[in-house]
Amino acid sequence: MSIADEIVGIACRLKPHQATLVPERRRELTTEGGLDVIRHGTRVARAVSRLKDRDIDVSLFIEPSRRQIKMAWNVGAGMIELHTGHYADCRIPKDRRKMLAELREAVAYARDLGLIVNAGHGLDYENVCPVASMRGMHELNIGYAIVCYSIFLGLERAVRQMKALVTNTGKP
Repeated sequence: MSIADEIVGIACRLKPHQATLVPERRRELTTEGGLDVIRHGTRVARAVSRLKDRDIDVSLFIEPSRRQIKMAWNVGAGMIELHTGHYADCRIPKDRRKMLAELREAVAYARDLGLIVNAGHGLDYENVCPVASMRGMHELNIGYAIVCYSIFLGLERAVRQMKALVTNTGKP
């Protein structure tokens, strides 16, 4: 959800168990990058505080950088979701390995700060295993790929296959 005061107010009234704060850009169809907590620190801190005051767990959808992770911790978020879109978009194996190394380092750093670490964006049946197997990874958000695949297999089979990949059983 957005950090806009009106949206945060709606969440505070509805009291979901958890809210993930994401950037919102007017012409985007989907989120194309992480929330810049450094640039919008005051607004993010205010949104986090309001949500936490209503006993809502708060996650911040951010880039896997130490500076963003540290700022997420500074504003009081107990959880982050690392943007995996750049990793998912990599087509050159060397670049993909570099992105995975950066994600692993980000997960370790965030865990050292005591943050719960989730990840998502662009993850699918072909690229999810390395991210799912990272030590300290708590949750993955993979809705789009599952829904697309369900057109061919049905939702139940699509979910079972993704679950098998994420839990590293390798079989649906």
